[in-house]
Amino acid sequence: MGLRQDLAVLRHRDVRVFVSARFISILGSSIAPVALVFAVLDVSDSASAVGTVLAARSIPNIVFLLLGGVIADRLPRHLVLVTANTISGLTQGLAATLVLSGHATIWQLASIEAVNGIASAFVMPAMTGILPSIVDRAELPQANAIAGFARSSAMIGGGAVAGVIVGFTGPGIGLAVDAATFLVAALLLSGLTIPRIERAASSLLTDLREGWHEFVSRQWVWVIVLAFALLNLIYTACFQVLGPVIADRTFGRAGWGVVSACFGAGLVASGIIMLRLKPRRPLRTGMIGMLCTVPVMLCLALLPHLWAMAIAAFVLGVGFDIFGISWETALGQQIPIDKLSRVASYDMLGSFIAGPVGQLTVGYVAVAVGTKAVELYGAALFVLITVATLVVPSVWNLRRVDL
Repeated sequence: MGLRQDLAVLRHRDVRVFVSARFISILGSSIAPVALVFAVLDVSDSASAVGTVLAARSIPNIVFLLLGGVIADRLPRHLVLVTANTISGLTQGLAATLVLSGHATIWQLASIEAVNGIASAFVMPAMTGILPSIVDRAELPQANAIAGFARSSAMIGGGAVAGVIVGFTGPGIGLAVDAATFLVAALLLSGLTIPRIERAASSLLTDLREGWHEFVSRQWVWVIVLAFALLNLIYTACFQVLGPVIADRTFGRAGWGVVSACFGAGLVASGIIMLRLKPRRPLRTGMIGMLCTVPVMLCLALLPHLWAMAIAAFVLGVGFDIFGISWETALGQQIPIDKLSRVASYDMLGSFIAGPVGQLTVGYVAVAVGTKAVELYGAALFVLITVATLVVPSVWNLRRVDL
C-alpha cells in the first residue's frame, strides 16, 4: 500500500509525459559526455583540450542562465524546453557527422558545444519549474523522487551503452544517439499542458531584481549555492576532466563506460531510497550525501582500477541523487512558483560559475604537480567545504513542508 501511495502522483498525465521525456533525454545525455571526451582525445590527446571543449559549453551556459530564468518565468516552460531540445538535437547531430566523417577539429567541437551550452541555459531553469506547476507541494517530494528515479535509470542505460558504443564503435555514434534523444524528448514535451501563470508586465531588469530578492532573502539558498561554486569546481576538475584522462591511461575507455553505468546505478538506488525516506530536513540529508563524492577522487588518486572505481562511482551516484532530490524539493516547496525559474537560474549561475576555471586550468595544474596530488587535495577541500556548509543553522534546520 505504501508503494502505491508513493507512485500515486503518476496518475497525472503531465507527470507521466514529463518523466518519459526526461528519461529519454538523459539516456542520450549520459552517453554524450563519454562520447565527447573521447572524441576530443582522438583529435588531441590532451587534458587541456578536453578542458577547453568542456569550458566552451560551460561558459556560454553560465552567461545565458539568468536570461534563461527570466524567459522560463515569462513563457510557457514546456515550449521553452521544446525549442531548446530541438536546437541541442540538431547541433549534436552536426557534431556526430563531423566526428564520424573524420573531419572534426577542436574548434569545431568547442563551437558546437557553445551552442549546446546556450540551449541548456534555457532548459535548466525551465525544467525546475515544471513539476511544481503540475503537482501540489505535498506531492512534490514523491514527484521529484520519481523523476530522479527515471533520470537515474536512464543514466545506467546510457552509461552501459556509452561503454559499448565508445569502446567498440567510436564516439561519433554516441553523439548521434544523443542527438536523436533530444529530438524525441522535444516531441514528448510539446504535449505537456502547463497552467498559465498570470504575471504583470515588467522589464527584464525588474524580473532579474525580483528573482535576486527571492534568492538573497533566504540564507539557506545562497549558502548552498556559494558552497557549490567551489564543490562543482573541484568535481568538474577532478572527475569530469581528469577522470577520463586517467581512465584512458589505466583501465580503458570501455571501463569508463562501466564507471558511468555504476554512477547511474547509484542514482537509481538512491531514487528508491528517497521514495520511502522523505527526509524531514532535506538540506541536512542532501549535504551529508555530498560526502559520497570523496571516495571516487581517492580511487582516481590511489587505486585507479575498474572494480574500485565502479564501487566508488556507485557511492557517488547515491550521494548525488540524495542531494539533488532534496534540493529540488526544498526549492519547489519554499520558492513562489512564478519566481522559481529565476531563483533556479541564480542558483545555477552561482553553482556553475567556477566550473570553467577547473576545466581550463586542471590540465596545467596536473602537469605541474601530478594528477594524484590534484585528486587528493580536491578530496580534502571537498570535505572541508561540505562540513562548513552543514554547520550553518538555516541549512541544518530547514524542514520539509507537509500539507
